[in-house]
Amino acid sequence: MTDDAAHLPVLLDRVVELLTPALADRDAILVDTTLGLGGHADALLAAHPRLRLIGLDRDPNALERSRRRLAPHGDRVEFVHAVYDELPDVLERLGLSAVDGVLMDLGVSSMQLDVADRGFAYAQDAPLDMRMDPTRGPSAADVLNTYSVADLTRILREYGEERFAQRIAKAVVAEREKEPFTRSERLVRLLYDAVPAASRRTGGHPAKRTFQALRIEVNRELDVLRAAVPAALDALVDGGRIVVEAYHSLEDRIVKRAFAERSTSRTPEGLPVELPGHGPEFRLLTRGAEKAGEREIEHNPRAASVRLRAAERIGAAAS
Repeated sequence: MTDDAAHLPVLLDRVVELLTPALADRDAILVDTTLGLGGHADALLAAHPRLRLIGLDRDPNALERSRRRLAPHGDRVEFVHAVYDELPDVLERLGLSAVDGVLMDLGVSSMQLDVADRGFAYAQDAPLDMRMDPTRGPSAADVLNTYSVADLTRILREYGEERFAQRIAKAVVAEREKEPFTRSERLVRLLYDAVPAASRRTGGHPAKRTFQALRIEVNRELDVLRAAVPAALDALVDGGRIVVEAYHSLEDRIVKRAFAERSTSRTPEGLPVELPGHGPEFRLLTRGAEKAGEREIEHNPRAASVRLRAAERIGAAAS
């Protein structure tokens, strides 16, 4: 087994189960908007011999590694270097008006955490990069070295849900005046000093929330997701399905809201019949957000925070 094949896709069997009614026994098209190492894609291609898969990823290294992993599936796979909010443009370039399925496995991948020089993991010293696409955009170091106290406080509070956001922001700005931030070890030391000892004992690693906030800011993850989920819903044919795996409450809230809006009737209350074009476009396939079981979490710690939601298109809105 290759190293990439050894990485465990989260809730793999459930993802395959939820997508299968939209893909089975037909010439179906699935978009994996966050291809990563191709674990979910590999299983879906194996399960559905007539499936064509379009794999997007913003990380060129991930695309290269998934290309090797998915090589046995030949020309059934199209690899695209793109961020998932670019889905409409990707489909237009490929001459596609709609697809049968969409999969989104959000957040940072195990591959990105495992590669030390990407700077995603606070447990090892590395350059403060955190870009999922290292070819474009500002790095985490750029954020730390240029943002004001107010802006740093905002992202730490909103994206990291950090109680001591302002305290950390002030410490960062004071420290960078001595020397710009370049590596993660120095930031981790600052966070240990800035977060009170009592909170360190009960609130997990003091760097966890700040690293999450920086990663979300650098990669515009929530802005991208707010645009990407409606675009993915719009791309589905009737009977098409979408599965989204989120890993923190901010992501899951965006997905939940988008699904709820499209699965709710817009006919005013009190009318005896559904107004044309006002009915729900989707039906929810999960009751709330599904979580991984204890056995999976034991074998794959990344599954501990997953929140899975799925929906099926039941009709297009009338224009």
